Amino acid sequence: MRLLATAVLLALSCATAAVERVQVIDCERAVDVRAGQMLGRTAYVVIDGRIADVLPGGGSEWKASKAVGALTGWDGEHAYRKLDGLTCTPGWTDLHVHLSGEQNKESYSEGFRLNSADFALRGSVYAERTLRAGFTTVRDLGSGDGVAISLRNAIHSGWLKGPRIFAAGKAIGTTGGHADPRNGINARLTEALGYPQPEDGVVDSVDEARKAVRQRYKEGADLIKITATGGVLSYAKSADNAQFTLEEIQSIVHTARDYGFHVAAHAHGAEGMKRAILAGVHTIEHGTYADDQVFLMMKQRGTYLVPTLIAGAYVSEKSKEPGWFPAVIQPKAARVGAQISDTFAKAVKAGVPYAFGTDSGVSPHGQNAREFALMVQAGVTPMQALQAATVVPAKILGVSADQGTLEVGKRADIVAVPGNPLDDIRVTERVAFVMKDGVVYASP
Repeated sequence: MRLLATAVLLALSCATAAVERVQVIDCERAVDVRAGQMLGRTAYVVIDGRIADVLPGGGSEWKASKAVGALTGWDGEHAYRKLDGLTCTPGWTDLHVHLSGEQNKESYSEGFRLNSADFALRGSVYAERTLRAGFTTVRDLGSGDGVAISLRNAIHSGWLKGPRIFAAGKAIGTTGGHADPRNGINARLTEALGYPQPEDGVVDSVDEARKAVRQRYKEGADLIKITATGGVLSYAKSADNAQFTLEEIQSIVHTARDYGFHVAAHAHGAEGMKRAILAGVHTIEHGTYADDQVFLMMKQRGTYLVPTLIAGAYVSEKSKEPGWFPAVIQPKAARVGAQISDTFAKAVKAGVPYAFGTDSGVSPHGQNAREFALMVQAGVTPMQALQAATVVPAKILGVSADQGTLEVGKRADIVAVPGNPLDDIRVTERVAFVMKDGVVYASP
């Protein structure tokens, strides 16, 4: 019966279009993230970048069905890969990255010395590192000068290697807020550079908020990112004060819906989170000082928490290193970084929906998988951590029909790790095989 199914799939493919490439990925184990269970040996038949069949028990049936090509008239290329000792999962999604940069001691002067081409070139390197680490999709939540949008387009066109990118473009904030690009600059230089406007992502009214969303649409963004509260790394005193009125966020959310966007809200302080949740944002990023009321509101409204635990751990560690952060930032990094994990643990116990995100760019790109172990340490199971990086973000991004699970018809985004991640989640940090859209980017 399964041999017949494979033959039918090949016949249909050949009847509708020329089959360019057939591959079989034969995994010793596979994670069914939809059912929440580990499967035994499983093989995936990949045709033109999509999963065409799933073979329980492995690829032995494929070996017996090579003659199918002759029966259907298919004469394309095929490849058989047996991944002994490896566990396959769907490609992972990181819902919070910044591919245009990476935190370092010179970060606060690089904005004056480097241009957008410099950041784009660095971003191309960071993108490939991210893909090779097993992340076939990312949500880039803030980059200036259209860098992430250009990276997205270049990767989609095949010019660069990298993950599938959903780009927010420039984050939207308020004057003096976390996304204000003029923070920390003296008045004379600010006057020379010009005060930032809605086009630059800085708003101070309902009308300006609406205009900023429309500008992101004009620039080609896929979603909207707002900074609902202060932040750790901005050159300002507060990490958690509310920085938008409720009406301003409502204006952003309502306008975003007109353009098919969802809204992600950076937020550390409880009051800013409450306003963002009431306004209808889709995700809360970080959530450091969330309280019981915030948890209840998120559960009632289906708002997801993206905890970025690795970013908290990283800035907490670097806050102890003299000179790494400017004086105004160091105490924020020490205080907020130490709190994020504890808050996430409470959120999990409270039943708050959550998804995988790292804020990579704060921490080094390519180390995104460290987030899995931090999530498990905070109280989720290894399976829940894997679901948070696969089936859950596919739902958030509205692409469940295409990705998030290893099922017939889905994109062939497959990651394989040594051993069993349900026994030791840290094996996710040693990715052995990466396929995105049927193309292999890393192989044992």
